[in-house]
Amino acid sequence: MIVFLLYAAIFVASFYIVKLVVQKTTTDYTSLKTVTFGDESAVRPNRIASFVSIGTIFLLWGAFTGSSWIPGFLHAPGPFMGDATFTYTATANGQQPDDAEVTIRVFEVGTDVEVPIVDLGEGWAKNDADTVGAWRSGLVRVDKNDEYGRDDGHTITAVNGNPIKPGDSVETDYGRVGMSAKGTLNFEPSKGWQMEPIWLPSPEAVVARFGDIAANGYRGSSLWAHLGISLQRVILGFVFGALVGIPLGYAMGLSDWFRGWFDPIVEFMRPVPPLALIPLVIIWAGIGETGKVILLFLAALWIMAIAARAGVSGVAISKVHAAYSLGASKAQIMRHVIVPNSLPEIFTGARVAMGVCWGTVVAAELVAAEQGAGMMIMVASKFQLTDIVLMGIILIGIIGFGIDILMRFAEKALVPWKGKI
Repeated sequence: MIVFLLYAAIFVASFYIVKLVVQKTTTDYTSLKTVTFGDESAVRPNRIASFVSIGTIFLLWGAFTGSSWIPGFLHAPGPFMGDATFTYTATANGQQPDDAEVTIRVFEVGTDVEVPIVDLGEGWAKNDADTVGAWRSGLVRVDKNDEYGRDDGHTITAVNGNPIKPGDSVETDYGRVGMSAKGTLNFEPSKGWQMEPIWLPSPEAVVARFGDIAANGYRGSSLWAHLGISLQRVILGFVFGALVGIPLGYAMGLSDWFRGWFDPIVEFMRPVPPLALIPLVIIWAGIGETGKVILLFLAALWIMAIAARAGVSGVAISKVHAAYSLGASKAQIMRHVIVPNSLPEIFTGARVAMGVCWGTVVAAELVAAEQGAGMMIMVASKFQLTDIVLMGIILIGIIGFGIDILMRFAEKALVPWKGKI
């Protein structure tokens, strides 16, 4: 919640600051245009906002993971590390209440640490020492070295002067001291606001993992082999889906019989998520490469069919009548009117289909795959290697964004008349 509130605050502050600076330094005539559609739209991405957005995400990521790439004063409060102390009060049968001090060394998990040496003190309740990892908690058997143990009625009644009983807890300067149902103290050091690396590693940890896997590979294959096989599966599934879906969409847009026959099937399958088809595809085609391509084919098929159908249905009837009046044949109308006017919708559907296929291939590779980005993420998650999981997610997002940019360029090159006719 804190992260989202900070993100929203930065968004609002950046918006007003950038607008104020732009208004004082330039005159934005574009914003005075009447907003239309297509290439004449007055709404364009604000590149400053894009850079600030990416920078904000990186800043919050580093701040809440204690990244060395972020200045220390921007770090969110981190977990307590060092020697924590608290005092407990104990009673025993026939003995006056006595106080003793507990020293707990809180250390970074994965590093070597020694139990601190403390003076036992002079009372029957002896001082204690123990260790606990940061973001962890641990039971502290303070009675194990006291002169009177549990067999002698040893009972803890207070922590730092605050009464405590089973189920209660006391907050200290270093963390929370609770008491279990059996009367054993449990120390949980303050966690702060930063995320534990097992949940969210720092940016430099992810980059270091990327460098290691790029150089040494992962599970017998190079990083580029994993990404390449995923991309190959996506392209095959998309191409087959387009080869079937586009003619199907044209047929549905041009023929009432085809529209009536296939419309229930397409509209039924359209809302079904591709992931729901995985069990059925496994039963039909097995867990090999064929099954994965079939799943991606089904993911692209319905999107491409609907895009082609919408493209044909959106052709202005006046253009068709004009072509007929000039003596055009049906083939010429198809070639010079229907296809050019439907291509923008088809390219839009293709971008959507590629995005869906790229997202689906990760799930498809979760099932018995030996290579692929999804396989990397699945195996890493089993061993809680969050840096590999996050690295895989980032690479998937970058490649997916790159594919979309390439398709935009292809659309501009192949359909230059979009928004102009």
